This record gives sequence, structure tokens and C-alpha cells, in this order.
Amino acid sequence: MSFSDATMHVDLTDGRRVSVPLTWFPVLERATPEQRSRYKLVAEGRAVSWEELDEDLSLEGFLQLF
Repeated sequence: MSFSDATMHVDLTDGRRVSVPLTWFPVLERATPEQRSRYKLVAEGRAVSWEELDEDLSLEGFLQLF
């Protein structure tokens, strides 16, 4: 996972990269780059958690955005 100024990029294990605007995730959009970088994979790698931001995203939910 990586971020640009306005985009979140998620690299999937099958080689695909999914990129979405941070505006879709207001908590992450307001976070500092340092806060965004402090995530951890949870649920056996099927979700991402930003504990200090109280934000969790599941891969399944993320892919349903498309």
C-alpha cells in the first residue's frame, strides 16, 4: 500500500494495483502522510487498520467500490 497526495494505491497478491482517490475515505484524506503510513494488515491480510485514526478497510469492501 502506498499513497500519493490525493490517491491510495493497494497492491493485491495477484499482481493487480487498485488506486482510488483519498476523497472516498475522508479520515485518510485528513490524516497526515505519517499517520497514513502507520497501518497494519489484519484479518489474515484481508483488511487494513489505522488504529490511531480508528479507520479499518476490508479488501472485500474496498473492491466493492468498483
